[in-house]
Amino acid sequence: MAHDESVPAAPSPRRARAWTVYGLVAAAVIAIDVAVKQWTTANLAHNEPAEKILGGLIYVIYTRNSGAAFSMMRDQTWIFPIIALGVVGWLFYMIRGTVSVAWAVAFGFILGGAAGNLVDRLFRAPGPFRGHVVDMFSFLDDHGGHFPVFNIADSALTVGVALAILLEFAGRRRDGTRAQRG
Repeated sequence: MAHDESVPAAPSPRRARAWTVYGLVAAAVIAIDVAVKQWTTANLAHNEPAEKILGGLIYVIYTRNSGAAFSMMRDQTWIFPIIALGVVGWLFYMIRGTVSVAWAVAFGFILGGAAGNLVDRLFRAPGPFRGHVVDMFSFLDDHGGHFPVFNIADSALTVGVALAILLEFAGRRRDGTRAQRG
């Protein structure tokens, strides 16, 4: 019987492991982000800051952000879900050739962060593609005066991008090989 080229080959065990890690990391980030945002909205939406963590190093507060980091572009809320959808598409493209678990973790954090904030942009008030992101963590200040207020998704994006940069500088490739130094 001739080989049917229309049937895609099963992914290698290394690739399957990377894809599994990618999916699990992204799903965990999204689940934690949604849960923390729900808790924050339910418990702090109409109250003064109620939670101090690490003796006031971090305050848990409730705020909504229509813009990007540092509340930039607050009047162009519609652009952020489009960017997030582009990032999600790019990440699914990038994971196709990835066998490195470290890269899968980085991509999983980035996907989880992008998707976590995308959920807010699509499903929170004032409406689809205009929704405001719920933020809740403030460093050293109970009103976000020293550093931008952020959420789990923002943290995951930061960790994922930082890990990707470290992997790139270390010469680790998505295909599991290392770049030659010299």
